[in-house]
Amino acid sequence: MKFVHHPDAALHHPAIYFNKGQLRALPEKPERVGALATLIEARGETLIRPDDYGSAPRAAVHSPAYLAFLETAHARWIAEPGMGDVVIPNVHRMQRVPSYPASIVGQAGWHTFDTACPIDAHTWTATCAAANAAVHATKLVATGDDRAAYALCRPPGHHATRDMAGGFCYLNHVAIAAESALPILRAQGLAGRVAILDVDVHHGNGTQDIFYERDDVFFVSVHGDPAEFYPHMAGYAQERGAGRGEGYTLNLPLPIGSDEATVLTTIGRGLDDIARFAPDMLFISLGFDTFINDPLAAFGVTTPGFKKMGARIAAAGLPTVLVQEGGYAVDDLAANLASFLDGFEGVTA
Repeated sequence: MKFVHHPDAALHHPAIYFNKGQLRALPEKPERVGALATLIEARGETLIRPDDYGSAPRAAVHSPAYLAFLETAHARWIAEPGMGDVVIPNVHRMQRVPSYPASIVGQAGWHTFDTACPIDAHTWTATCAAANAAVHATKLVATGDDRAAYALCRPPGHHATRDMAGGFCYLNHVAIAAESALPILRAQGLAGRVAILDVDVHHGNGTQDIFYERDDVFFVSVHGDPAEFYPHMAGYAQERGAGRGEGYTLNLPLPIGSDEATVLTTIGRGLDDIARFAPDMLFISLGFDTFINDPLAAFGVTTPGFKKMGARIAAAGLPTVLVQEGGYAVDDLAANLASFLDGFEGVTA
């Protein structure tokens, strides 16, 4: 397995976000990526710095207006009188909105669906670095002899829709990676079909949104029941895709408090459906917030359980790109990644 990471991913560091009526310390912090990078190097692996792939991979997934907003939002925000240090909206998109707002305050509400995506001076740099890591890992697998690669991305990405940020996510790295793989695979005479399996404790609503009407990307998500858990508005079992994409979205929500065996069995069910889809490549939205002691978690996966998870995913036998998503128990992140890699590499060795 190859490991890809750009150190600029650590630059994003808003101190606060607004949650449940309070300003709170942001749990998605640079120490997360530091712990994971240190673990990878301690295992004797090299962290490959990705190439800069420019705007094209981002533009293939996200809208022009949204990308322009992300790139310029912080500078425009602090240029206005009386503004805070980070971009946090106080208004959101409404029904039957007649036109796109010109002000930065209005655009912040248009392009964010919650208050958990504060934007600071380095957010754009960091999320672009993470997107480049995801694309680079994809190219290593799609064009070379590597059967697997891990993209150490931060901030995470799976909640970002085509034109909205949310849930600590700005660019949807796994969607950008999957989209970038398709022309490479088709140029090789393959079917050009990929699957995305999201094992983060939260539903990957952004990834679902981006591919909801597509039949060349099969999206599967195992997550906490949105009736009781973030992101609340998406991730229900009846959401199966639309148009050409009907039947190519599979949501497997689980009750809050589900134990390790239930989570792993459900991931296995998702992998069975992926096998029937017969993709050319598999992408994993890898969240460690299913950990039993994660501050945001709702599941009971233990550190040894991640070894079982890694082994089950590797047993699918597909060229695989792992894209890092959530996981906020910083002191346990290294052990959880090590356990997952032990399981995954134990099957693929």
